[in-house]
Amino acid sequence: MSTDSSEQVLDYPFRAPGPLEPAEEWAKLRAGCPVAHIRLPSGDKAVLLTRYADVRQLLADPRFSHQLAQEGAARIATNESGTVFENEAAASLVDGHQRWRRLLNKSLTAKRVSAMQPRIEAMTEQLIDDMTRQGSPADLLSAVGFPLPVWVICELLGMPGVDRDKLAYWSNTMLSVSQYTQAEIDAAQAEFARYFMAHIAAKRAEPGDDLLSELIQAVDEGQHLTERELMLIGQGVLVAGHETTSNMIGKMMGMLLADRERWEQLVADPSLVRVAVEEVLRFDANAGFGLPRFISEDVEVGGQTLPRGTTVICSMAAANRDDQAYERADAMDLRRSPNPHLTFGAGPHSCVGQALARTELQTVLSVLLRRLPTLELAVPAEALARREGLLVGGLEGVPVRW
Repeated sequence: MSTDSSEQVLDYPFRAPGPLEPAEEWAKLRAGCPVAHIRLPSGDKAVLLTRYADVRQLLADPRFSHQLAQEGAARIATNESGTVFENEAAASLVDGHQRWRRLLNKSLTAKRVSAMQPRIEAMTEQLIDDMTRQGSPADLLSAVGFPLPVWVICELLGMPGVDRDKLAYWSNTMLSVSQYTQAEIDAAQAEFARYFMAHIAAKRAEPGDDLLSELIQAVDEGQHLTERELMLIGQGVLVAGHETTSNMIGKMMGMLLADRERWEQLVADPSLVRVAVEEVLRFDANAGFGLPRFISEDVEVGGQTLPRGTTVICSMAAANRDDQAYERADAMDLRRSPNPHLTFGAGPHSCVGQALARTELQTVLSVLLRRLPTLELAVPAEALARREGLLVGGLEGVPVRW
């Protein structure tokens, strides 16, 4: 591969050699072309950042938006309406980004999340009971990894009894880069909107002690949120609150079970769970598309000037493997501390639900270590299948036995 960014435009996203392996291009670009020119699935061109310092700089800069629904911004997806970063619905949310973030931060406090932990643990125990009752082997992702975050986020929102299969489909269409046609996306999102508006109406009639009731109250008290914005925020919380964590549970277990020494180390010393989860988050080579930023004024990054009007893709996963930021960056060290990874972003746009995601990951790992210390993959690690065509990375399944 040439490392002269002026010579070559690379097709992005890159293909990885295996389900848990990083793309070979990452190390080459970090070493020789940290500001690389890429072609997105839509055919539009953008710039890719792969070094830790550069990605952190851009993510933490409050001047630059992840909203691509504006003139001059590159399109990501192959479909007409684009991804959640490009469509007009997303634009209305990003315009009021700090308003709704304040509302969610108020509701997703560390205290509230901490209070949920026993309930999350009880849910995990129940799901593992169901999985073990059905016997080995089993798909850990469909038995625990997917239903747990759906259960948690629906309980947080006050939306019991959500149809998990429908939610999975709605989420996938919302996060599609190349997996669905425009007609499929339109039909799914119209159904999702009707479903969610019905929940808002029911919750407005009978409010409870939950996040959706709090968001409705904010709208009704005139805090500059429209009914449509309320629906979009609620949908966003529902999708983001389960999709990324579900995928991360699957990838976490894939990584830890792929090397028996990792799992045995945690079985022998469960006190490592907290730092191990941070290392899993850092080491994830299948994180998905990355975060876009639209450059609204000239900026110096990686020794180069990016002109205004440039669309930049920040690869947090590539940055997390930067040996300029981490000693032995390509090794998984379950005792690594400190670990200032960029998986949840940085600055004003960092993930508002990261405390909840960490709590779920730590809880699932702790319970599995205690309940199923003999857990192992039922297939070779290289036989695990990556999910393709979505903004978020994941595995299609995690077959296990015990």
